[in-house]
Amino acid sequence: MPATTLPTAVGGKGAFDVAERAVRAAGAVIVAAFPEMTRPIAQRTVHVSNKMGWNNLVTDVDLAAEKAILNVLDSAFPGDAILAEESGARDGTSDYSWCIDPLDGTRNFASGIPHLGVNLALSHGDRIVLALTYDPIRDELFHAIEGGGAFLNGEPISISEQTDLHECILGTDMSYKAEQGKLLLSMLADLWPGLQSVGMMGSAALGLAYAAAGRFEIYVNHHVQPWDIAPGLLLIREAGGIATDLRGDVAYPASGCIIAASPEAHANFMRATESSAWRSSQPQAHPPQFGS
Repeated sequence: MPATTLPTAVGGKGAFDVAERAVRAAGAVIVAAFPEMTRPIAQRTVHVSNKMGWNNLVTDVDLAAEKAILNVLDSAFPGDAILAEESGARDGTSDYSWCIDPLDGTRNFASGIPHLGVNLALSHGDRIVLALTYDPIRDELFHAIEGGGAFLNGEPISISEQTDLHECILGTDMSYKAEQGKLLLSMLADLWPGLQSVGMMGSAALGLAYAAAGRFEIYVNHHVQPWDIAPGLLLIREAGGIATDLRGDVAYPASGCIIAASPEAHANFMRATESSAWRSSQPQAHPPQFGS
């Protein structure tokens, strides 16, 4: 299909240019604050707190980064709807919606681990048409436009061609569901040594971006929010891969879980894990939301 024609912002800029400016503005906030997170806790001024229970953190920097994105979007696309991790949802007057995760990998950030991303996706009606995942520490910008391919810093990327699970690297995260986390570990133990390696990412955004770029063959996660995966869904698809929920149904932002890989590697993984309790732990499907 031909690349989608993206909307034009107030002032004449294209949606991709505006979106890139927004994620880079958030990235600048994160980069400026990150050195502090490598210091002893007593020397830090960044406030870290639990947002929604065990191990789900938010910092002052999450909030400041989201504000930086909203400042750009509000002036460029004032009529568009917003779904943002920290400030919630608001209705718009256009057919377009933006989904924002200002700092995916807050646990990594709070621990001084330089592995995190800024996520931004644009939906037109029920389709994700523009996706950006930006790693401000490495200055790596992954982006995709519906029908136009996937890119890393402007160069085309594609899903890995490796399909033999014994040669595949699988990326994943423990997430915030303790019981499903135990089932994930059991599933991996049952597979091992049937994989090349397993990587715990701490960022679903970068996990999906890495899979789209062929750095991982497979990325799986049993508990994700729309802002975690909305850009990654388009990145994976435009890079030649597929993304499903744990049951194997096509994934959408509100699916709550994800398995992403090339079609062949995905099929091999699904066969190898068919009887796992982890696969059957998927909760009842969420109603479609942003970009469903």
